Amino acid sequence: MTGSIPDGKMLLGGEWVGSSHRREVTNPYSGDTVGEVAEAGEAEVEAALAAAAAAAAQQRKVTAYDRQATLLKAAELADAAAGSLGRLIALETGKTIAEALGEAERAGDLLRLAAFEGTQLYGSSLPLDAHRGAGLSKLAFTVRQPCGVVVAITPFNYPVLLVLHKLAPAIAAGNAVILKPAGATPLTALALASILLEAGLPDGMLSVLPGSGAKLGPLLCADQRVRKISFTGSTDVGTQITRCAGVKRLSLELGASCPVVVLRDADVEFAAKTVAVGGYVNAGQVCISAQRVIVDRRRESEFVDALLPAVAAIRTGDPLSRDTTMGTMINEGEAARVTEAIKHAVEGGAQLLCGGERDGATVQAAVLTNVDPASGFSRSELFGPAVAVSTAESAEEAIRLANDSPYGLGAGLFTTDISRAVAFARDVDAGNIHINWSPLWRADLMPYGGLKGSGLGKEGPRAAVAEMTEEKTVVLHG
Repeated sequence: MTGSIPDGKMLLGGEWVGSSHRREVTNPYSGDTVGEVAEAGEAEVEAALAAAAAAAAQQRKVTAYDRQATLLKAAELADAAAGSLGRLIALETGKTIAEALGEAERAGDLLRLAAFEGTQLYGSSLPLDAHRGAGLSKLAFTVRQPCGVVVAITPFNYPVLLVLHKLAPAIAAGNAVILKPAGATPLTALALASILLEAGLPDGMLSVLPGSGAKLGPLLCADQRVRKISFTGSTDVGTQITRCAGVKRLSLELGASCPVVVLRDADVEFAAKTVAVGGYVNAGQVCISAQRVIVDRRRESEFVDALLPAVAAIRTGDPLSRDTTMGTMINEGEAARVTEAIKHAVEGGAQLLCGGERDGATVQAAVLTNVDPASGFSRSELFGPAVAVSTAESAEEAIRLANDSPYGLGAGLFTTDISRAVAFARDVDAGNIHINWSPLWRADLMPYGGLKGSGLGKEGPRAAVAEMTEEKTVVLHG
């Protein structure tokens, strides 16, 4: 069956292999075993690096046309496997089946986007005659080539999309890839690898190494055979990667605490309904989740009155049930962390208006008001189903508060004034800015990445393919 994987295996240089270390993957809602994977150690890392280096050298002789054909075949297979992929996502992550299927159904389109962009690696001609003394006897142009060996390290929250946002552009550009998937979601990553193998991906081009990030990450990132690292995860881990990587190309999509500003002239009811979605998709475990809302003081009560019934209507329960509209967090430990953060916020003067109760890995959708914008609850990444509401006296103060964060990934503004929208877009330090929507929106084709502590580089197939290649200048001397 397309996307099927052998139980208790990992993918090493294109071959399914076992290990003396195996681990069960469990469902965060029920605790049931979803499957079993082999875990990699130092020997498997070395074998994957050797296979990747050999495959990358061979890929230099493969045409973009052939790479595109492989990815287009993988897209067809991903379309056919969307139902089974969606169910696997829901079982591994605890997100609702509707959200999981929506994610899985984007896989084929993302593969097709990357396949196309891999054929568009144009160079530029250089006007050397503009250089003093060069004359007309020289021609120069740029060409792009693959980085070679790419290490991709991915999180749990979107185990199809965030894996493919790294694998597909890397393969499209002609690289060999070693994927270290999140510990909670290795089965989905292995299922995607199975699809790529079935599509004809050459031997050695892909390894998927489940295991401890603390153990495998430094081994992979410090190795001199690796030329490119693409990581999505916390700012703390991203900082560690920069310290051990050495001279390598880095793409880092890191933490966030995304602001939503609701100005006095905004459609407050629409803003509240949008926040009621943007704050709680995937149980708030999204780096562009609407975490903190800054409302004009004169519209706060109106905004809260519109927000509360929308949040109260969110239904938790079995993620596989169509009646459930918000799933679990990834595990009980993360759920306990979020409820503890809510408790500390209340102790610091915030008012909990609804939600916040925990049952296992499930946390009820929460709304807090009177949140100090300078508090850790507002400035730190929560990564859970709670929205903090603060107030501002003016548009200028709202922009200042929106920027008062070590992060800069996404931001949203609600207004009917185009001048204020332009000022917000220019003045807010975030890599993704949405006018009259929350920051929780992403088209797979758009450039995507953050400022400040939210990272380096851009994802999105066109941007990622460029970042998975290196540019050379060629000068022909007549």
